[in-house]
Amino acid sequence: MSKTTPHVPLRGQAAFPWLGLITLSSAVFLSVTSEMLPTGLLPEMSRDLDVTQSRIGLLVSWFAFTVVLTSTPLAHLTRRLPRHGLIVAVLIVFALSNVLTAVAPTYEFLVVSRVVGGMAHGLFWSVVGAYAAHLVPKEQIGRAVSITIAGGTVAFVFGVPVATAAGQVLGWRLSFAVLAGLMLAGAVLVWRLLPPVEHYAGTTDAAASAPGAAPPRGDPTVPAVVLICIITAVTMIGHFTFYTYIAPFLIEEVGVGSEGVAPLLFLFGIAGVVGLILAGTVFGPRPQRGLLVSLALAAVSVTVLAVSTETLPVAVTAFVLWGLAFGVLPPLMQTRLLHAASHRIRDTASAFYTTAFNTGIGGGALLGAVLLDTVGLDVVPFVYAGILVAAFTLALVSGRIVRRRAT
Repeated sequence: MSKTTPHVPLRGQAAFPWLGLITLSSAVFLSVTSEMLPTGLLPEMSRDLDVTQSRIGLLVSWFAFTVVLTSTPLAHLTRRLPRHGLIVAVLIVFALSNVLTAVAPTYEFLVVSRVVGGMAHGLFWSVVGAYAAHLVPKEQIGRAVSITIAGGTVAFVFGVPVATAAGQVLGWRLSFAVLAGLMLAGAVLVWRLLPPVEHYAGTTDAAASAPGAAPPRGDPTVPAVVLICIITAVTMIGHFTFYTYIAPFLIEEVGVGSEGVAPLLFLFGIAGVVGLILAGTVFGPRPQRGLLVSLALAAVSVTVLAVSTETLPVAVTAFVLWGLAFGVLPPLMQTRLLHAASHRIRDTASAFYTTAFNTGIGGGALLGAVLLDTVGLDVVPFVYAGILVAAFTLALVSGRIVRRRAT
């Protein structure tokens, strides 16, 4: 098979690659669970390590900023490696990082373990979106990406809540140790069940030999990719400004008690599954409309949650609607990215998307920590709502620019 026609055999298959995509989705599940687990166990980790909750929240920033700094360089360094073997290796490194987290004797050691995990996570996400796109023809990218990203939504539904509940009962360290074992099992499943693909290695000759190829530096889809990445970063900054500290908010502001955090996170995740289904069905053919609707719903629901903390049914309903809105956002943003990017820059575009996404995660967790230590926890959701309004405005304006660039 020549490198100029890497997709032909896979696209010639009549069957949709369900097994491969579900395997890839399982790896996403493990990755997101590992990344987000400190948000559910924030009070327990804070007490055990004798540090403030804001410092534990900053573990999310350490993780995310490591992704920002390393994902693109690592994607470049590994561009010639087979994608299949690379995902297996990344999951093994991820398992190691969770083992280090589980045995961390100090906060500083814990930071190092999260940095290792962040490096693995960044490289994983620079590959996974494009991997799904390589398995299907262009008209099925939205469906393939929704299935792949479903693993992240399931992580919010089951992974983080179950690991949080286990950590509250048996200790947070055991949760990370079990997750490390699951990472190793996931590596075996990927090795055995995920079909390998060929990809554009980013070399000059491969790009130049593609039919009708333009020089990579002059790729006309780059501006659209950049715009989508900016929207992604702004949206995620807002989300993780609040979500990183959702456990103390639910306990201190809503008054649900520590035992109520895991069930509410479970409801949040279930709503996210509904949002994911909407992203792959109702909004799949019209991602711009879905993006605007979900941003507006998230802003309204978070505002209602913030002003209704003394009315539990209203607060819980708003919390669930927020989960629904957020479930729509990541698959739509990545679908738009992969539609906008040309074949030759999909891997690179995915790396930049990962950078933007994790800039938002790290920046949001950092902003939330600052707000927590200065103006107080009750102000955080209002800041989030304001950032969502900015993201909505940017998406509204940039949608027209992306369409012009695509024509």
